[in-house]
Amino acid sequence: MADSIMSKAATMEIPINSNGDTGTLTEDDSLERNSDLQQVMVSGPNLNETSIVSGGYGGPAGGIIPTSTIKGSSNHNTSNSTEEVTRGVAVEKLDSVKKWGINTYKCTKQMFSERFGRGSRTVDLELEAQIDVLRETKSKYENILRLATALISHFQSMVQTQQALGDTFTDLSQKSPELQDEFGYNAETQKLLCKNGEALLGAINFFVSSINTLVNKTMEDTLMTIKLYENARLEFDAYRSDLEELSLGPRDAATMVRIEMAQHDYQIHRDKYERLRSDVTIKLKFLEENKVKVMHKQLLLFHNAISAYFAGNQQQLEQTLIQFNVKLKPPGSDKPSWLEEQ
Repeated sequence: MADSIMSKAATMEIPINSNGDTGTLTEDDSLERNSDLQQVMVSGPNLNETSIVSGGYGGPAGGIIPTSTIKGSSNHNTSNSTEEVTRGVAVEKLDSVKKWGINTYKCTKQMFSERFGRGSRTVDLELEAQIDVLRETKSKYENILRLATALISHFQSMVQTQQALGDTFTDLSQKSPELQDEFGYNAETQKLLCKNGEALLGAINFFVSSINTLVNKTMEDTLMTIKLYENARLEFDAYRSDLEELSLGPRDAATMVRIEMAQHDYQIHRDKYERLRSDVTIKLKFLEENKVKVMHKQLLLFHNAISAYFAGNQQQLEQTLIQFNVKLKPPGSDKPSWLEEQ
């Protein structure tokens, strides 16, 4: 009986005014309510600090999502991705430095072992002999280059002296009527020698330029490849020695993993060594062919030009320059222009 009365009382309609309160409000209560409402509006929460309820009314607090989190989510994701990229680059650089350090240590150890006779090295006797011949040949060709350059310097001074002497004879032939013929003959002779000297200088300059290209470009390029080959040989022997030492040790699980890794590194450096050895062999072959071809032409030019000059055969000297496509510089081309002298 009491339960039925309570249920009826709970379902009874309760009159509510416009402010949501039951009954009528006094004037004092109305003023107090209005002041409270103004205070709430002034000191209300910031929109940036409000929350969004993900569930229904009266749901659990776990469904509330702060709006500040939504506003800064894109910036947060961008900063995270930037940090990940930076971290990845740093890790990659660290791994590179680590590998370089290990490789340098192994190569230094192998180098000292070879120097003090405690380590073995891979030797290709035929290739090593060809490399020694190339280095000796380059040294001798550099000596030819120095001597030919010195010859150009001395001979150019002689040609300039002949030019000045011919000009002096010409001037004296005009001012000395009694010796006009004698000064005139000598002036013509010096001018002819000067002309032939300039032709010979052109031939020797062409000779020096070709030798310089052969020595400082073609041979130097081959020697750079040889240097790479020698470094690869040292690395190959270093990793080979490391693999041999591990193979002689115990065969537990950890050692087997290290042996497998050493075998992988050994194969990589072996392939690199064999590839560079093949490159050196090919370059040495082509270099020898090119050297013979170039030197055959240049030595013939040098011989014919020198012989024609000192024989006084101007026609043969000119034909030699035409035969080898030697072009002479016009007189005064080496002098700076008037604009450069300002």
